[in-house]
Amino acid sequence: MSAPHLAIDLHAKASANFAVKLAITKNLLSLAATEFVTPGAQAAPQTSPLVTQANSLGAEDMVVSHIIQSLHLHIGTFVLNTGMLHGETLGLLKQLQASAKLPVEVFEPRQESVVQFVSREGKDAMYKSIALRKACCGIRKMEPLERALKGKKAWITGLRREQSGARADVPLRDESELAQNKPVKFNPLADWTWGDVWHYIKLHNVAYNPLHDQFYPSIGCAPCTRAISLGEDFRAGRWWWEDEAAKECGLHAKDSLQDAQFSPISELKRPEEVTA
Repeated sequence: MSAPHLAIDLHAKASANFAVKLAITKNLLSLAATEFVTPGAQAAPQTSPLVTQANSLGAEDMVVSHIIQSLHLHIGTFVLNTGMLHGETLGLLKQLQASAKLPVEVFEPRQESVVQFVSREGKDAMYKSIALRKACCGIRKMEPLERALKGKKAWITGLRREQSGARADVPLRDESELAQNKPVKFNPLADWTWGDVWHYIKLHNVAYNPLHDQFYPSIGCAPCTRAISLGEDFRAGRWWWEDEAAKECGLHAKDSLQDAQFSPISELKRPEEVTA
């Protein structure tokens, strides 16, 4: 059952070294903004930044956005509106746009690609196979991400090592894809715990997705996200019919997931059938 600030009450507990983590995060974000400064940015504050934050409207990304704004950094923000987001997520997007000092760019999938995919594979294609789910993510997330990062020198995420085994080695600064002419990736919350995230939200009254109060720690598209039960893994509610190794949409995954397992659509439980 939903309750006001339930997520804060349950999770807000800072690590003993939280102050050190916060200082590292602020320094890293300041470094990103100064290292990749946009020419003429000081004279023209509305100049498009060369560094941008990917904000998924989850708790981590709202914290990162708040820190960026509190430091008055010339860093942009973009959101991928897949066309399948929860109403609560879209509501938070409006709040973010209203409070941001720089315009929040919203990138959507190409409508023709979406229409053709749904017409060919059906609206429940993501449940039928990992290949089709990845194809859906490709249309709704990966292609818009390419447009969002075009011309950027660096981008910022809310990835944390604690989130999953696949993210256990997330570095603060990732230059592994520079050879492919992709921007540097900064992960300023890499060392943070879930308790640290909610401690910051409580301390600074940061706006967050109300789905977090309904046991959704990780929030994506509505058909691919459910609430989790006590004791389940942090990302258990994302693509819950697939093997653990498959639980990435491609935005941050580097390895092929083609061999991961999934359950056929006939065996699935919809999000509303799973209680928290």
